[in-house]
Amino acid sequence: QVQLVESGGGLVQAGGSLRLSCVVSERTLSNYSMAWFRQAPGKERAFVATIRWSGRTVYSDSVRGRFTISRDNARNAVYLQMDNLKPGDTSVYYCAAGRVAGPDPSYYDYWGQGTQVTVSS
Repeated sequence: QVQLVESGGGLVQAGGSLRLSCVVSERTLSNYSMAWFRQAPGKERAFVATIRWSGRTVYSDSVRGRFTISRDNARNAVYLQMDNLKPGDTSVYYCAAGRVAGPDPSYYDYWGQGTQVTVSS
């Protein structure tokens, strides 16, 4: 069973930055596409960014140019650097791993427990 553990969430003012980390138990992280999703209260889980085993990245329109996803296969870790944060970015952020990359949550087989990000105005 692959386990994912997120960290790095917190409270930040608008315009600030946070860096989320996701450590994966799987020894061969390079076999997986990794992604970040987020879910605000009362809303569906929404795609944020994904990174393939090749390093190719895709972002949602709402975060492109502000967020950067990266991976370190040697450390079994994936990161989400979030800059110029806005109150609308407030959500629980989830890390996900799967064999297929894409914006649909159903593509991913394994999920972390989530980390709260709150952006104050």
